[in-house]
Amino acid sequence: MKTIGLIGGMSWESTVSYYQQINEIVKKEAGSLHSAECLLYSVDFAEIEQYQSQGNWKKSGEVLTGIAVKLEQAGADFIVICTNTMHKVAPEIQAALSIPILHIAEETAEHLNKQNICKVGLLGTRYTMQEDFYKNKLIDFGIDVLIPEEQDMDKINQIIFEELCLGIISEKSKKIYLEIIAKLNSAGAEGVILGCTEIGLLVKSEDTDVPLFDTAKIHAESAALYALN
Repeated sequence: MKTIGLIGGMSWESTVSYYQQINEIVKKEAGSLHSAECLLYSVDFAEIEQYQSQGNWKKSGEVLTGIAVKLEQAGADFIVICTNTMHKVAPEIQAALSIPILHIAEETAEHLNKQNICKVGLLGTRYTMQEDFYKNKLIDFGIDVLIPEEQDMDKINQIIFEELCLGIISEKSKKIYLEIIAKLNSAGAEGVILGCTEIGLLVKSEDTDVPLFDTAKIHAESAALYALN
């Protein structure tokens, strides 16, 4: 079994689900008392979020690169960055490593291809929805990407940082998300990516008839299977 190097804490609420899901899949696949061999470095998210809001991606990349190097030195065979947004600096982190990063957008795109999804809506932080670092990965796999209208992006981003990252789960916010998901579906999206690892804490597949793709679950499953293979 390969050792997984997890960079978590962005936020810690969703990192909990990574650890749980990885171990559940390892137990299911390997059986008996098997669990994942993993190393977890959980960051202080307040520092990372400050760099994000300042547009100081170079500094946030340096912080995560230092952590990834430590995980490699500690024996990790590959790296899993437990957040969508910080994959913006994944190329810089990868350049400092001799082990691979399991990229969340690539794993999600492969999953969508298996489901024959050609056009998808994307929810996430404003950085993830607006910038190209994430969308281009999906486009490279032949997937068209729809993002919400401007005012809806504001709502999505606000709920992520002011509620979900603080562990606040609100029925009012769930309703807002479901309305936005319905809009994307009406605009032609065959499904919607929950492109922030906290969104799956708020919205579940059973809440809507629109297919939802929880990136935290997809990423965690990919990590577990990669470790076993």
